[in-house]
Amino acid sequence: MNIIKLEEMLKQFFNEDIGDGDLSSELIFSVDQQGAFSFYAKDNGIFCGAPIIEQGFRLLDPSIVITFHKKDGEIVKSGDLIAHIQGSLQKLLIGERVILNLIQRMSAIATATQRAVNKTLGTEAKILDTRKTIPGLRMLDKYAVRVGGGYNHRNGLYDAIMLKDNHIAFAGSITKAVQAARAKIGHTVKIEVEIETKAQLDEAVAAGADIIMFDNRSPAEISEWLPSIPSHIATEASGGITLENLKAYAQSGVQWISLGALTHSVQAFDISALVQLKGEDCLVNH
Repeated sequence: MNIIKLEEMLKQFFNEDIGDGDLSSELIFSVDQQGAFSFYAKDNGIFCGAPIIEQGFRLLDPSIVITFHKKDGEIVKSGDLIAHIQGSLQKLLIGERVILNLIQRMSAIATATQRAVNKTLGTEAKILDTRKTIPGLRMLDKYAVRVGGGYNHRNGLYDAIMLKDNHIAFAGSITKAVQAARAKIGHTVKIEVEIETKAQLDEAVAAGADIIMFDNRSPAEISEWLPSIPSHIATEASGGITLENLKAYAQSGVQWISLGALTHSVQAFDISALVQLKGEDCLVNH
């Protein structure tokens, strides 16, 4: 993860939440009052977000002391201690919500990704994310997919060419679209073509596509059409794929399976802060 970019993101997130100051914390506690709390899992899955905890709290209080009990990618069960944070009470309270929001989302994505990856065991298929991420959070979303054992599709419109149905319709045909793109790019840029029919598949192969995406095709159709694709062309399945039918897609022989649900449909992973005050513990989940 790009730490410089992460710091800039966190500054924006804190600015949105803090504004001119935290009325609650700053009016009750002095800046030199010290405190501590711990992050605990209240769900079962994969933890992700250590860089958020590390960089987030240190932006607010460089002297803060953080002790991690779980690393990114480790399995956590409800009740497991994730991290202990000690420092200025004001800064702990100011940073808590933003940091929790981010690590809850990232842990949910990592957990969903691992569950998808587990469905592919015993096959050659690999799990991919998509561009269906929350604007502003793509770097974190895609990092969480990697932590969960998945792979990243293109990061944006700038690092690969994907010719979807609308591109093809505007261009006039798959062949015209591929030829127009190929004429203007270097040899390191891949061209992926989305297909829905066998005729489109044959045209994409003839046009010289680097990757063919089976869009909303059944595992049976993919298995039937794969022999028509030369080995140097990568294959991907997308659309209508769920945890329930994922194994069938993995067994079809397709190389890559992309799932938008990894980032656009996850429910936040439950993590809470346990505040330690005067020798007593108080659970805070707000």
